[in-house]
Amino acid sequence: MFDDRSRETVVLNWRGPLLAAGIFAAVFGVLLLMARENESKTSDMGSSLREDPYGTSLLFDSYRHAGYEVKRSDDEDTLSDENARTVTAFFIGGYSSDDWKFERGKLLMGEKFRGRLEDFLARGGRAVLVAPAWKFKSESQGWEVQNVWSPAGNKTGPTWISPNADAIPSGTEKMYLGSEVPWLETDAEWSPLYSAPTSAEAGAHVYMAMRKVGKGELIAASQQSFLLNEAIKTHPNPALLDFLAGGRQVIWVDETLHGLHQGQGVLWLVQRYRLQTALLLFWATLLVLLWSMSGDLVRRPARARDAHIIRYSESAGVAAQRLLQRSIAPGEVLAQCWEEFRRRSPQDAQAIASGPRTGPRLVAALAQPSVEGYRQLSQLIAERRASAKGLAGPERDAPDDSNNLNEQKSRGGTVA
Repeated sequence: MFDDRSRETVVLNWRGPLLAAGIFAAVFGVLLLMARENESKTSDMGSSLREDPYGTSLLFDSYRHAGYEVKRSDDEDTLSDENARTVTAFFIGGYSSDDWKFERGKLLMGEKFRGRLEDFLARGGRAVLVAPAWKFKSESQGWEVQNVWSPAGNKTGPTWISPNADAIPSGTEKMYLGSEVPWLETDAEWSPLYSAPTSAEAGAHVYMAMRKVGKGELIAASQQSFLLNEAIKTHPNPALLDFLAGGRQVIWVDETLHGLHQGQGVLWLVQRYRLQTALLLFWATLLVLLWSMSGDLVRRPARARDAHIIRYSESAGVAAQRLLQRSIAPGEVLAQCWEEFRRRSPQDAQAIASGPRTGPRLVAALAQPSVEGYRQLSQLIAERRASAKGLAGPERDAPDDSNNLNEQKSRGGTVA
């Protein structure tokens, strides 16, 4: 890089950036190892990541291809960060193994999950609860849902049932039911979406239903056979998928129900609290700090020959260091120091150079290597300043004879 105004070559000091880059590489490598270790402790068995016929990866691939934004989350708390009015959350089967507690001698399952679901619905979210593992009952919001299994199972065998035309848009395909499928236990607040008649005494079994919950909407399905990859391949059913999304552009999937939990380490903190920008600012600040500590940001000689190298209140050692940082050759450091001293203290410099004892010592010091010569030069300057103070002392303390003579004449006395 060349500065035409000063006609001086400017060379950037790369010691600081290299040091910062080394520290960044080391820390980033440790973070990658931590992330790899956390990843190795997870399993995708039963999750939406599975691509076998019993997985549901094609369901969310279909949403992505249709233009929806799909978020597969292994951090259950991220649901509280989403804008509920633009999100449809899918909770497909399974259960969280650590979501249980004892209260008054009773084992309560899924209390934490129910609390997250209530909060999401209260904020206007749309939740699709597929194959719920427990009975969910919300005292605060007044809804209840659970699966009911027949002791003898479904004796009709695999079949397809038609949607309720009054509740689901036209063009929606039938729902596939396996050989043994539970049905939903609902109340009058639920609107059946898929149901099948049974005996006159039992009435119809509801396999999918929907209801309003405060500002949000809750859809429950008793089984997930209609969402499996094999069913999506043969019966894509885009009308049903759009209906489940409810016109919201974000599809959020809870993977924690299947045991996929991200380790709460440094990377989790950065992602959870959106600290990416703060982390980048930290590294930028560290780079600039290390750069400045390792020397001037730009190493270049003084712009003018008469520019001051030694600053006021700055020691000689610091001045020599600044000279080295300005790309002055080591052999020229002593000459530059002496030239600067000569400009700042011309009388002292002249006395040292012309002195019968100090002159030869000055010549010998300037011919020495940088460290030894600088030491001898500093000693000469110190001796000169000490000698100057000694000469000024008696003159400053001696009485003024002329003043005494004038005083005696004014009094009429005689001068001896």
